[in-house]
Amino acid sequence: MRSIRRGDSGPAVAEIRSILVGLDLLTTPSDKFDDEMDMAVRAFQQGRGLGVDGLVGDETWGALDAARWRLGARTLFHSVPDALVGEDVRTLQERLLEMGYDAGRTDSIYGARTARAVAQFQREVGLTPDGSCGPQTLKALRRLGRKVVGGRPQWLREAEAFRQAGTNLVGKTIVIDPGHGGGNDTGVVVPDGPLRWSEADLVFDLAARLEGRLAAAGMRVHLTRGPQPTEPMSGADRAALANSLGADLLISLHLDGHDNEAADGVATYHYGTGSGLSSTVGERLANLVQREIVVRTGMRDCHIHAKTWELLRLTRMPAVRVDLGYLTSPADRDRLVNPLFREQIVEAILAAVQRMYFPVERDVPTGSIDVRQLRMALANRA
Repeated sequence: MRSIRRGDSGPAVAEIRSILVGLDLLTTPSDKFDDEMDMAVRAFQQGRGLGVDGLVGDETWGALDAARWRLGARTLFHSVPDALVGEDVRTLQERLLEMGYDAGRTDSIYGARTARAVAQFQREVGLTPDGSCGPQTLKALRRLGRKVVGGRPQWLREAEAFRQAGTNLVGKTIVIDPGHGGGNDTGVVVPDGPLRWSEADLVFDLAARLEGRLAAAGMRVHLTRGPQPTEPMSGADRAALANSLGADLLISLHLDGHDNEAADGVATYHYGTGSGLSSTVGERLANLVQREIVVRTGMRDCHIHAKTWELLRLTRMPAVRVDLGYLTSPADRDRLVNPLFREQIVEAILAAVQRMYFPVERDVPTGSIDVRQLRMALANRA
């Protein structure tokens, strides 16, 4: 859909505004997208971990549509092929996770895993285990408290899965997602004298370099696109591809842009909600990638952040998005267009991926891994 923005008017604006009124972000209904509504949309995006731009595109509209629902307003059940989606589902998933039931990621989708968790809860409290969440199930959920202590339940599960995976990179599957590149989507584009640098081209070069280094370390590597323009892919499309490949990790590569040339630095994003629930292994991967890049390149540290972007929310494996600098910053751009600097970034990400599989107690200082040793060790095993 075309993004709806400040200055627009009509029925679509009126519907969006009515949702914002229901969320107490606006006070008056209208069909005008004015400055007050722009601020309300930005506040909603910030609170939901979306990109904050004031535009209502597909992802923001999906989040607004889901936000209509509050837990208890409808009976929830597993529907195929069109699953129920809403804020009520996310609240239920969070509650189940707090109680120790494996509802999967808090993705707001009432899928098979959520239904199984509800059925398990129902069985344990003496209700019919049909996997649907109606008034009786809600009453039982509200009556009971947490039953897992000593850590966040999803952290315990994810950490155990990684412990069992072992420290070896050989045989593990990773998806590298060079952002943009679909159709006419080139991302940030900056003219530089006689040259023209585009985000899509630079991140594909980084992805191709990273593919070679990870493959040399023994991993199975898949890219979400090639160097030539393809059909546009949404975040959901890229997540579905990674899920279909059974990937162990996903790393999405992007560059940033800003009207102010002084904006520079690297930032990394993982899945997380405003209520504090997150993919905790994804959060660890984001921390490792961010720290390795900052230490090895000297780029400004813009830290890690939790977001609910579809690419991060819908993947079934730990996933991060890395914004590797501002193409609009002369300082960042001068480094990013240098192939040797891009090799430094690749080495940083490779080191972070290896550290992901080290047990926490055996982790090493940031910047200390010699990634050349990974290839040598692989060659010696062969």
